[in-house]
Amino acid sequence: MSADTLAVAPSAGTVAPVRLPSPVTESPVAKAVLIALAVGFLAFFLLLPLAAVFVEAFRKGVGAYLESFEDPDTLSAVWLTVVVALIAVPLNIVFGLAASWAIAKFEFKGKSFLLSLIDLPFSVSPVVSGMCYVLLFGANGVLGPWLAKHDLQIIFALPGLVLATIFVTFPFVARELIPLMQEQGTSEEEAALSLGAGGFRTFWSVTLPNVRWALLYGVLLCNARAMGEFGAVSVVSGHLRGLTNTIPLQVEILYNDYNFVAAFAVASVLAGLGLVTLAIKTGLEWRYGDQISAAHRH
Repeated sequence: MSADTLAVAPSAGTVAPVRLPSPVTESPVAKAVLIALAVGFLAFFLLLPLAAVFVEAFRKGVGAYLESFEDPDTLSAVWLTVVVALIAVPLNIVFGLAASWAIAKFEFKGKSFLLSLIDLPFSVSPVVSGMCYVLLFGANGVLGPWLAKHDLQIIFALPGLVLATIFVTFPFVARELIPLMQEQGTSEEEAALSLGAGGFRTFWSVTLPNVRWALLYGVLLCNARAMGEFGAVSVVSGHLRGLTNTIPLQVEILYNDYNFVAAFAVASVLAGLGLVTLAIKTGLEWRYGDQISAAHRH
């Protein structure tokens, strides 16, 4: 008997099963309305704004679009953004792997507190995180006089940009890895150790291959956020043109200067990065879907 039927058997005899409507089955009209709402919402709040960015960027032609990147300040912003991402993302990979390994494979006091700390950047405004670094490393901050005495500059310089970027992006790798590592358990690592493998070899040969797809997803998301971060970086950068402005800050400056074509041209780089990240993620899921599913079922 199927799940959506009910058999009734009174004393006088057996009555044919009564078919009841499934609670999860909607009418074709309801399905069409729900799908239309979802597609319309995405089109209005996501696709339309993205399309507007590219339309405005190419409004005066390809020549004007390419000319926007000849500005020395824009080139400096692009280069600085790449440098910050190249420093912050690898450090977040190391942190994410270490935190995930510790949380998923070991039991210790303060484990829940560590998980809460990892989620902290999701709940704290990026502007607040930037202010924290200013209060700590700024000229009038806690460590400001000591840094000035030793001729070290963190705020309004590359180190401050890297620290702020790390703060807002470090949950991405860890949060992709922790659920998967917890689901996989420790049986394979214990087997490898019992066969004489050391800790590093066990991690490199057993743990890392099992989480490589989740790690890659985390890296993609972390890199996209690192290159697109505005709030925290804006606070610690000082908005020094050609020195501490990243791509998002340069977009704001160009827009405020009424250089709209250049502003949208530079913004299209960030929008394109997001689309490329999505395309890579979708392509990996399509190409290696079986292996990704096997890793999650492991």
